[in-house]
Amino acid sequence: MKSNLCVCKETESIKISEEETEPPGSMTGYAGIAQGVLSEDPTSASVKEQPASSSKIFSLPKTANHVVDNLAPKVHDDGIGARARRGLSDCRAAFRSRFFPEATESDWNDWRWQLRHRITSIDELSRLIRLSEDELRAITHNREALPLSITPYYASLLDEENPHQPLRRTVVPVSAEYVRSPGESDDPLGEDAHSPVPGVVHRYPDRVLFLVTGFCSTYCRYCTRSRLVGHRGEFRFNLAQWEQAIRYIEATPAIRDVLLSGGDPLTLPDQKIEWLLSRLHRIPHVEFLRIGTKVPAVLPQRITPALARMLKRYHPLWMSIHFTHPDELTPEVAQACGRLADAGIPLGSQTVLLAGVNDDVETMKRLVHGLLKIRVKPYYLYQCDPISGSAHFRTPVKKGLEIIKGLRGYTTGYAVPNYVVDAPGSGGKIPLVPEYVVGRDGDYLILRNYEGNIYYYPDPDEGGDCQ
Repeated sequence: MKSNLCVCKETESIKISEEETEPPGSMTGYAGIAQGVLSEDPTSASVKEQPASSSKIFSLPKTANHVVDNLAPKVHDDGIGARARRGLSDCRAAFRSRFFPEATESDWNDWRWQLRHRITSIDELSRLIRLSEDELRAITHNREALPLSITPYYASLLDEENPHQPLRRTVVPVSAEYVRSPGESDDPLGEDAHSPVPGVVHRYPDRVLFLVTGFCSTYCRYCTRSRLVGHRGEFRFNLAQWEQAIRYIEATPAIRDVLLSGGDPLTLPDQKIEWLLSRLHRIPHVEFLRIGTKVPAVLPQRITPALARMLKRYHPLWMSIHFTHPDELTPEVAQACGRLADAGIPLGSQTVLLAGVNDDVETMKRLVHGLLKIRVKPYYLYQCDPISGSAHFRTPVKKGLEIIKGLRGYTTGYAVPNYVVDAPGSGGKIPLVPEYVVGRDGDYLILRNYEGNIYYYPDPDEGGDCQ
């Protein structure tokens, strides 16, 4: 069996581009925003850039100009080995030489090159992997559904022959996507019903979801927002939408926490991300900001020193990264996460429980242990949302409880994520835990530990019900 996935030698290392400015590509900077050039695809054709001073609305707050940022963050040991960060890994180099022979090492490490060369068609994908009959049918049938898009970097992790390989299952379409099962819907979380203005979801009292783009570098086949992203999005994300969303946040003092999501915010150019962060950062009642992204896992080249230094200006800033499987934890990803962590950004993982991908204790244990080694705290383990066409990905809830039970006590608490169901119909996240409280015996609470042993804890009952 041939596989694009291989184990990288420690004697080689990853060298992600140290460019201080953005690579050439689509128009960047405040001028791009001023002209409304907020294409959902950052790789779209360039537009002649206008002076950034053409509109006062795009100037950064003065506080941002007083931040000392001339020192690039140092990358600490990530547990992979110092030598594993000095050059392109053997497996990725071999993949590049075989399938992208015209690309230099510099090209490969340029995140805009990665975006421009995304695999988006059956012809491109079949050149890299041997597609099964089911995959061929699904991709051929794909018209209005979530599009196919995989970065060359992430494609290098896919098994060339095995359609059941976990990473391959998450990004290559199959026919089951087109089967709608009972209980599924295009908007299972009821986000649209809690959207006071386009692009803002206000489901919780003190926080909002701010959708800033409909573009992702790589589309997950179980995407909760497939109704919004790709070529069938319900509306285009643009400057007017950003401004309207920010006005709503400014006018709602209860909002103290803003989560930027999409699509993937980190596919935007640095200047556009900074414009958003700077506008939100100066709202008095907004206490901290978050970014939800999968870019470090599928496009680690995007995490440049320049991006990390820019993000560092807007603390408190947190980042939730979508990780799926331990095979994603490559030296490139370790360096990207190290760069973010060195910029002072707390990193948490958000993992979706997926049948045949990560639905066993050992796989999940390898993932959470690997995440801690690259300075990412396992935060949430999500039960897969009942999005249309997701039945083949969803596991029984008891499987998730089994995994948490297999982690709790058997490994450090830092490695145990919160297992939650995001309740359909706008119910929000509901935590699920194994039954550790057995009951009561007089003034004692009866508890079961991770090994199944029973213990009695003195807890005089004052008339309440502990359960």
